[in-house]
Amino acid sequence: WNEIIELFRAGMPLRKHRCRFKSYERCFKASEAVDCLHELLGSNQNFGPEVTRDQTVKLLKKFLKNHVIEDIKGRWGKEDFEDDGHLYRFPPSSPLKSYPKKPSCGKEVIKFPDWNEPKAGCSQEHIPVKSVTMNSEMWYKRHSIAIGEVPACKFAFRRELTQTNIEEIWKSMTLSRLQKVLGLDSLDEVLDTKLVNSKHIVQNVYNVNKQGIVILEDKSKELPHWILSAMKCLANWPSCSDLKQPTYSGFERDVFKTIVDYFGQMKEPLLTFHFFDIFVSVLGLLQKPSKAVEALQISCLLLPPENRKRLQLLVRMMARISLNQDLPPLSESARTRTLMVQAFSRCILCSKDEIDLDELLAAKLVSFLMDNYQEILSVPSALKSSIEDHVVHLQRVQIKYAGADSDATLPPPSFCHQISSGEFEYQRTTGSQEPLAALLEEIVMNKEISVKDKKKKLKQFQKSYPEVYRIRFPTPETEAMLFPEKMKQKAPILMWAFKKPFQPFHRTRSFRM
Repeated sequence: WNEIIELFRAGMPLRKHRCRFKSYERCFKASEAVDCLHELLGSNQNFGPEVTRDQTVKLLKKFLKNHVIEDIKGRWGKEDFEDDGHLYRFPPSSPLKSYPKKPSCGKEVIKFPDWNEPKAGCSQEHIPVKSVTMNSEMWYKRHSIAIGEVPACKFAFRRELTQTNIEEIWKSMTLSRLQKVLGLDSLDEVLDTKLVNSKHIVQNVYNVNKQGIVILEDKSKELPHWILSAMKCLANWPSCSDLKQPTYSGFERDVFKTIVDYFGQMKEPLLTFHFFDIFVSVLGLLQKPSKAVEALQISCLLLPPENRKRLQLLVRMMARISLNQDLPPLSESARTRTLMVQAFSRCILCSKDEIDLDELLAAKLVSFLMDNYQEILSVPSALKSSIEDHVVHLQRVQIKYAGADSDATLPPPSFCHQISSGEFEYQRTTGSQEPLAALLEEIVMNKEISVKDKKKKLKQFQKSYPEVYRIRFPTPETEAMLFPEKMKQKAPILMWAFKKPFQPFHRTRSFRM
């Protein structure tokens, strides 16, 4: 009521009009009011274009009765408004209805508890504690706290999470899991995360029926009833409940063509242009079906709810038609499964730029969707559980330790026990020798490096880790076996070298004139 009145008062043009040789400022004709209000109601989400002109006149009658408007002589209170040329104006007093107020409980303003500060009047001594059976380990921990070995702690009251906070948590953790499944360092190469709507993810998870199909909040985005009837007819053939049995040959082909034409005229594919790259990147995981299923599960959660619902209904129909042996052939030249892929691939996945390769990519993805649609188009239970647990964790009363960011909901800290110097040395050597021995063996077995480089690496390893090297090569013989010497042909000895021995350089006297 108040919203429409405010819009009407703001949008109604006020002009000077003459009536019976007299001028009236800032008023309007009844027909002009009907035109303006009818346009406002048609563009308002609470009413829509279905509002008729007669309904608009009835609303203006209510306006006149409740003194939202008055005639130019200041009369109001009756519903005698008509769609004609009579003049009306807005009254000087506000016609808005006041909202009902809740009874006040006092002048003190209620303050929500801060995340790190305890609530006023609530001491930690009066918090009820469940009695537990004391054992030696628990006594040791409590004794450690008593003597000051563990830092002091305080209660941190639960965080007030808004719906927006929860939606952002869903978006962040969903994209993080998708990045991990795809094995990417970043999603920036395949997805603009700013285009991911967190509300869509939450709606796709929770607004579903018993079969897991999305329930749309905006009913105007539902599939038309006649398309749903056509899809049910072929999916449940021949036991169709919405339509009577066909009375002519080729009925099922006409129904199928109607469905193909409807989905073919869509301006954007069901997987949207924005998410094209992310779905194409999943094709690289088809060799690992479990990974591909999980990646598609998460990717389909990013879709707008109306797209996800249409995809669910369409792929389920395609799979049922492909497996229905009672359905007559829908084409003379192609098998039913092939026909399904060819007919609906482009309306499911394609890029904004026309590329011939898109058809092959789409056909491959659609075939995998048909084979695994029940898993792919359901909500991933593991992801849902982990996010819900995280939200509960954030809302839970926690124990915060001074100087630390840990709390009681995390695993308890482990306590160290003193060991002897000999045991420490043993753990140090044995714990580091295994990976070093594996590294040494990798150098030994590597056939891609030259003998010269291998000897150089082995020498460096021997110098750095002599104990590990000595275990692998305990004797020089075992080391020599790694490089068997080849028979080398000796170079021919020059005979002139034996005829005249090497004469050292002697200083001679210089000839002087």
